[in-house]
Amino acid sequence: MIHLTDKPDTAAIVKATMERHLQYLEDAKAPLVLAGGTRAEDGVTRLGSIFLLNVPNRAAAEAWLANEPFNKAGVFASCTITRMRRGQWHPEHAPKTAEGD
Repeated sequence: MIHLTDKPDTAAIVKATMERHLQYLEDAKAPLVLAGGTRAEDGVTRLGSIFLLNVPNRAAAEAWLANEPFNKAGVFASCTITRMRRGQWHPEHAPKTAEGD
């Protein structure tokens, strides 16, 4: 699991990079299990991102992140990479979201 927080005042960078970001997620979907932006309680203000990857080790997660467009553009202030074990899995409960949501 990769948990990233955004630097302040990066909305313009996010907007300018969004198309490349979404294309990267589509192209790199083999290790990608889940991706999403984190939001403040208002549901609008962007706080960061979460990526769940199915990779063998931390080095593979770091390599995947090194090529991620928001990361390359300098959007993120902090990054935490944590190994996790799959417990319960219920993708049927995950709602579809609007593009760019």
